[in-house]
Amino acid sequence: MNILEFSLLVWIGAFTAGFLGALTGLGGGVVIVPLLTSIFGVDIRYAVGASLVSVIATSLGAASTYIKKGYTNLRLGMFLEVATTIGALIGALIATLISVKALTIVLAVVLLYSAYLSQQPKLNNAENESTDALGTYLQLNSNYPTPEGLMSYQVHSVPSGFSVMLVAGVLSGLLGIGSGAFKVLAMDQIMGIPFKVSTTTSNFMISVTAAASAGVYLARGYIDPGLSMPVMLGVLPGAFLGARVLIGANTQTLRIIFSVVLVVMAFKMVYNSLLGEL
Repeated sequence: MNILEFSLLVWIGAFTAGFLGALTGLGGGVVIVPLLTSIFGVDIRYAVGASLVSVIATSLGAASTYIKKGYTNLRLGMFLEVATTIGALIGALIATLISVKALTIVLAVVLLYSAYLSQQPKLNNAENESTDALGTYLQLNSNYPTPEGLMSYQVHSVPSGFSVMLVAGVLSGLLGIGSGAFKVLAMDQIMGIPFKVSTTTSNFMISVTAAASAGVYLARGYIDPGLSMPVMLGVLPGAFLGARVLIGANTQTLRIIFSVVLVVMAFKMVYNSLLGEL
């Protein structure tokens, strides 16, 4: 396989990852790392470096569309970015002290549980109608467009959501992923935010989290321009397409796609870990 063929195949894989990342709020990185290591035989460290670049590209590509359409909760995203950025820096600093192989097994279990949680029905009655004092004080409540017009929502359990975001940031720094799965689940299941708002706000946040981690990998020389370029060029158009599809997509369909991607990712992580690739 020559360089042109390799770059073209990487571009196709990155396009698919960008589409899924924008559609589900995962950021694409969770697809890029297994793709590069398992199919193309790329060293895990360079795959993580390229993944972080793709995560930033996916987030920036999708976020502009979501913000323009009024889905993203900018105030909430900027508030939660404090937790994810701190966590990402902590994760990157302690990455050499933790067994990534063991961590991926734990992460896979958590992802499977997350996939289960995402399919559980949410209570939309009294609980969602009540107000959260901290969310109201920070002015995090907002609204989003629906076919019936703007629909308002309340943000709940702000401290719990902030704590989960901190964990998501740590995992991003350790594994080189955007941790979009945890961001979406924290906002959707813990903070009671509509699923489309959760995915769009997650995409907005991911670039900041990934950028904090990418600085460490760049300093270590694990970001290869020859690999990162086709990944980024594939992810961007995929992210724009995913963002357009999301706006008109059915929420339950998105939840199913979200769960399937999490399950596949979890089993792939266990498979790679057992083979010693991670």
